[in-house]
Amino acid sequence: MKNQNVVRNYYVLPCCLLLLNLCIELVSYKAKMIDDEYGRTAAIMGMVVCGGSLVGFVVAPLIGTLVGWMQRNSRSRGGELGEIFFLLFLGVVIFRLYHRIYIVGPESVLPAEWQNPVLTNLKLTR
Repeated sequence: MKNQNVVRNYYVLPCCLLLLNLCIELVSYKAKMIDDEYGRTAAIMGMVVCGGSLVGFVVAPLIGTLVGWMQRNSRSRGGELGEIFFLLFLGVVIFRLYHRIYIVGPESVLPAEWQNPVLTNLKLTR
């Protein structure tokens, strides 16, 4: 029981926080469609506050339950080695998502319908 709390506190919860950070990055990407800088800032703050509350009260318990179930399932099927592989897999998935969002760009993880339209700035400076 103590080992599960250590893994939960020092690995699974930070992974959930990293996933929340990725969601905030996607919100910032979508907010770039708003031209007004104050409107964009207000929209980002509103989406992060509402989204943070939604994540904190609804999504985090669901993710925690899912991760706990997957962790127990991998442990029961593969023993301690199965749990280690699960935790490594979780870390690789989060690393891959971070790589895609920060190196390739947020549009690389979104469906085509959700991507921001390409805006070309045709203003000429003289």
